[in-house]
Amino acid sequence: MAGLSRKHPMLRRSQAMWGSRRVWQPRLVFWAGALSIGLISVVFAMLADQAQALFHVVIGSDGGWRFYLPLVMTPLGFVLCAWLAHSYFPGSQGSGIPQAIAARHLRDDEDRSHILSLRLVAGKIALTIVGLFCGASIGREGPTVQVGASLMLQAARWGGMAQARGLILAGSAAGIAAAFNTPLAGIVFAIEEMGRTYEARTNGLVLTAVILAGLASLGLLGNYTYFGIARETVAFATDWPLVIACGVIGGGVGALFSLLALKAMRRIRRWNALQPLSRALAVAAVCGLAVAIIGIASGGLTFGTGYTQARGAVEGTPLPAFFFVGKFAAGLLSMVSGIPGGIFAPSLAVGAGLGSTLGLIFGTSSGVAALLGMAGYFAGVVQAPMTAFVIILEMTGNHDNVIALMCAAMLGYGTARLISHEPLYHAMSRVFIAEGIRRRRAETSEAVKA
Repeated sequence: MAGLSRKHPMLRRSQAMWGSRRVWQPRLVFWAGALSIGLISVVFAMLADQAQALFHVVIGSDGGWRFYLPLVMTPLGFVLCAWLAHSYFPGSQGSGIPQAIAARHLRDDEDRSHILSLRLVAGKIALTIVGLFCGASIGREGPTVQVGASLMLQAARWGGMAQARGLILAGSAAGIAAAFNTPLAGIVFAIEEMGRTYEARTNGLVLTAVILAGLASLGLLGNYTYFGIARETVAFATDWPLVIACGVIGGGVGALFSLLALKAMRRIRRWNALQPLSRALAVAAVCGLAVAIIGIASGGLTFGTGYTQARGAVEGTPLPAFFFVGKFAAGLLSMVSGIPGGIFAPSLAVGAGLGSTLGLIFGTSSGVAALLGMAGYFAGVVQAPMTAFVIILEMTGNHDNVIALMCAAMLGYGTARLISHEPLYHAMSRVFIAEGIRRRRAETSEAVKA
């Protein structure tokens, strides 16, 4: 064998590569990180579902006095989450996707550690679960992205890997893939939403992370579709007006959500500047009370992720005509309140409600209308049309509607671009980038003075 290696230099290099600890150690750490993303995502999902179910058990469904508990429970929960996020887990507020995007732009590892760390993994998961237990209209998918990016960045530190930006991208993609059981959507999300300037050399990292996280998720939960199986198919001969309406109206309403969220958060941030903690808690309390009032007025439909309502609409059960209005408002208030929590699932619920209402107007099947509404609205909110239609295709297991969903998503995206010129997550990420730069300048200034 030794003689063979001397005769063939390529074989010798291959043996050196595979036998080197410096090669294998980073790979093993990376694989362990990807598997841990899948496992933690599944546990997170189970705990989030239990928290949401427990909230509904507490308030009851008989319309008795317990049904009005959210008037106290929800504001107090919002205040608790905002206080813990501000005092013990700064950087955990909101979705988590802007933090992952910002971390890819920050060059210093210490700056990244303020928004991606194991401490924030624990805080993000715990506070999102508390928020769902209190009735907040939030999701766990955005937080799973921050969790995945944090775990992969930590793996990079332990394994001595230098590709921090690529590993953050891979961790984010793995988080989406494991959260929804949508591996293709995880890859598309990495390219379209996280990357924007995607680097071909990260292909292997993203694919490997998505595969390993997906395997961990499948091992625990099996192969499933997030919203069940959509059986109905768009008939273009009769349904094309619905496709256009869901795309244009959904995109317009989605852009309105994005625009209102950005403007509200900027004003709140300026107002909070003088007394950051006390005013942040006041905002959380007001938003929590408003979410509770909307939830009670809607008969409890707008509390939580909206997953049950969206799944029902996809499977053919029409939603109340103005469910989407209440869910839109509850999601917006939960987002601007400053508590940790994502907008993926609530946005899909709003889209399903909007599509269901348009389906009633056009006299079309509510299942098909809900799918199209989800594609148009979600593409309008995040301005990522490929992610929108791919994630909905994988979550419903119906590939017969691919062209219709593409059309609705592209119309939604085009309409949103006319109304709101900056994508929501990227606009929010600039806040974290600016904070990192200010922190670095302040530290440099202090070092110079010393």
